[in-house]
Amino acid sequence: MDLRDSLVERLTWLRGEIERHNQAYYVHDTPVVSDAQYDVLMRELQSLEAAHPYLVTADSPTQRVGAAPLAAFGSVTHRISMLSLGNAFEQDEVRAFDKRVADTLRAAGKLSADQEVSYFCELKLDGLAISLRYERGLLVQAATRGDGQTGEDVTLNVRTIKAIPLKLKGAEQELPEILEVRGEVFMNLADFERLNAAQQARGEKIFVNPRNAAAGSLRQLDPRITAQRPLSFFAYGWGDLGGFQLPRHSAMLDWLQQLGLPVNQKQHVLALGAQQLLQYYTSVGERRAQLPYDIDGVVYKVDDLIAQRVLGFVARAPRFAIAHKFPAQEATTELLDIEVQVGRTGAITPVARLAPVFVGGVTVTNATLHNETEILRKDVRIGDTVIVRRAGDVIPEVVGPVLARRPIFASSFVMPSACPVCGSAIERVEDEAIARCTGGLFCAAQRKQSLIHAVGRKALDIEGLGEKLVEQLVDRERIRSLAELFTLRVEELAEYDRMGRKSAENLIEAIAKAKRPQLNRLIFALGIRHVGETTARDLALYFGSIEAVMQAQPEALLNVSDVGPVVAGSIARFFAEPHNQQVVRELREQGVEPQAPEAQRSSGLSGKTFVLTGTLPTWSREEASSRIIAAGGKVSGSVSRKTSFIVAGDEAGSKLEKATELGVAILDEAGLKTLLEASQSID
Repeated sequence: MDLRDSLVERLTWLRGEIERHNQAYYVHDTPVVSDAQYDVLMRELQSLEAAHPYLVTADSPTQRVGAAPLAAFGSVTHRISMLSLGNAFEQDEVRAFDKRVADTLRAAGKLSADQEVSYFCELKLDGLAISLRYERGLLVQAATRGDGQTGEDVTLNVRTIKAIPLKLKGAEQELPEILEVRGEVFMNLADFERLNAAQQARGEKIFVNPRNAAAGSLRQLDPRITAQRPLSFFAYGWGDLGGFQLPRHSAMLDWLQQLGLPVNQKQHVLALGAQQLLQYYTSVGERRAQLPYDIDGVVYKVDDLIAQRVLGFVARAPRFAIAHKFPAQEATTELLDIEVQVGRTGAITPVARLAPVFVGGVTVTNATLHNETEILRKDVRIGDTVIVRRAGDVIPEVVGPVLARRPIFASSFVMPSACPVCGSAIERVEDEAIARCTGGLFCAAQRKQSLIHAVGRKALDIEGLGEKLVEQLVDRERIRSLAELFTLRVEELAEYDRMGRKSAENLIEAIAKAKRPQLNRLIFALGIRHVGETTARDLALYFGSIEAVMQAQPEALLNVSDVGPVVAGSIARFFAEPHNQQVVRELREQGVEPQAPEAQRSSGLSGKTFVLTGTLPTWSREEASSRIIAAGGKVSGSVSRKTSFIVAGDEAGSKLEKATELGVAILDEAGLKTLLEASQSID
């Protein structure tokens, strides 16, 4: 075998392995390798193709990254129309549908008098219908439904969706000359929440629902944006088959799955007659809230394809299929008032107080409005008639006002300037969507989570003071600030749930030890926004005392390594709040004496920034972080061009992907240990 043949064989193997892992992860939700192992394969493939561009193929996994932006979408004429389905909302409508089907098939001699019709039942995903055209097994075109006759050419965008194979499985001679696959592009609920969180953090558009997000992602003129969106796909039918066809709809979907196309097979059921159709509908409705994606109903299709042809079509819908829709999860009601709630991190969330309305199976009286920016964007006013949406167990939200029914007395919402719980100032940092209470440890709404953070391993490290006990102490109003932890006594703790005398003694001993924390741990324990472990250590090294940090002006804070205007402003605002100053004074009065860290000697890791991701074989992230910091390095929570190394363990995620894109050096645990050992020899 010559060098070229060997290279082609390696490339073929890599592409096959990566596509197999894509199928396992995106289609079957059963990954067989870690993200780090997957990335090793992908990097090798990218390197080989970069060195030998003439060997790049159209179906290579590397071709999913997205091409240059388009000026506009082209149009595609569907060779076989993409029809809509008729709808049923009531049980009687389903029974009438079944009777029409059975009567027609009996009249045509395709069903005996004592037989019931066999139906293929599936979920009706709430996404965007798409048609995929494969020629000799290769994906050549993708188009939206459009008006059923003509859709938009979204081929470049669809190629970025990893759930959709660029090449079908099987020997080339066994694959159909032409295969048009019909299916749904959608977004899983968890992916939707992560996408919206990222959009909000960047100050960009928040998507209303997963369908809106999927449609907007697929219709980007820049395919590189689509490539960054977590889109999924399920096939449910077909168009042009070039003459090939199996006898039953269920068999056809089994065949599509064998070709490597994702099919929602776990949710498919065969049913006989109207009664079993209604049982399927009820069963799906009961577990709808547990599904990982949105659905708005179920679909019933006659399974026998010859029977489908006998039944035919009416207008723009088939007679052999119908969608049985769930009750609407949107309703209209009056917006009585807008109040604000304080979250565990001080986030101020406007909440709509509504006239009671039944939606999504429950009576709703409150709904989230997200933030002040969203209220302004949606132009929601007190007194409006508003549309309320509820999906599964998701908190109800106000979609928007019904402007045609706006009363003349409708009033705009004004964000309060003081926290309704503790009276501290409410501030909204520039370029952030969320306003926050500045009360910090003083605010009762934030107290539990603030205390849980403060006593954690990375902060004061008070062993035995867990979440449940903190909740009891706060609920009984025994602890109102961090300083009051140091006033606890054995006798009173022994009376708390699951706290005997010995446990209480051990806890008091741990609290006593926490009176001499490292300064950086105390700073981190205070829970200052944007101040993580590394920044806390940098502040401790630069200022040397908690009082110096408290008194520092933003200009002085900017002199600290990696502290920019946002972090400096956050620190200055925190210590400008009298309540937070009081907490520190009380800590000192209780005998808390923070220990200034010793200046670190210069080492080979000085100025180097590390990011940890995934699970390491023997070290916890905390241990790895502390060893890096002890050696003079820094640990960051996000990857940027300033990152020196990323340390990747099992199940490493998006951080590793970004590091690969930026060309950041990648280490495993063994590599990190070697680097740390080498740094110890540097004076």
